[in-house]
Amino acid sequence: MPFGAKLRLVKSKPFASEEYLKFEREAEERHEFIDGKIIKMAGESLAHSQISFSLSGIFYNQLLNKSCQGLSPNMKVRTTTKSLFAYPDLVIVCGAPKFHDVKKDVLINPKIIFEVLSPSTERYDRGEKFQYYKNETPSLADYILVSQDQILVEQFTKQENESWLYRSCSKAEDILRIESIEVEVLLQDIYLRVTFPQAEILTEE
Repeated sequence: MPFGAKLRLVKSKPFASEEYLKFEREAEERHEFIDGKIIKMAGESLAHSQISFSLSGIFYNQLLNKSCQGLSPNMKVRTTTKSLFAYPDLVIVCGAPKFHDVKKDVLINPKIIFEVLSPSTERYDRGEKFQYYKNETPSLADYILVSQDQILVEQFTKQENESWLYRSCSKAEDILRIESIEVEVLLQDIYLRVTFPQAEILTEE
């Protein structure tokens, strides 16, 4: 996997998960951990920040009277084999949160995970990361990818037979339906204030 603007490999030597946690809890910057590798996370674009903030506000209001809650991007999520420690852009947990240890900074029972895609992380979020989430996170019901350069929300929902159903929405008036938490969201609310790059117009001379 190539590491771009958001993700950068810190060292090539394999680390144990507890080595990563000790390193991360003392670090001033955020890092993810995947299969023995510690990866530095860089800054985010304006659109990425706007979408993440909108998602937080939307789900704060939607979950007020439910047994579920959203957690900020500073909350780490861990898979059962401890092969992945990641910082989702938004994580929703239902019922009592369960944690890796007494520090309560690593969640192990996420219900919904949102990732806002960027050019440097899209392949990682769609591929390797999702494989760990879906195979090693029994509590996960929905994995949702949100594009930042176009209106596009992609939803992977776990079925009773453990397969994952794919659905996508691509219009401002479309509704993202998350049955596992009984929530519906207009895409135009997710993309509030986001300005997309203008496509280049070619003209004949």
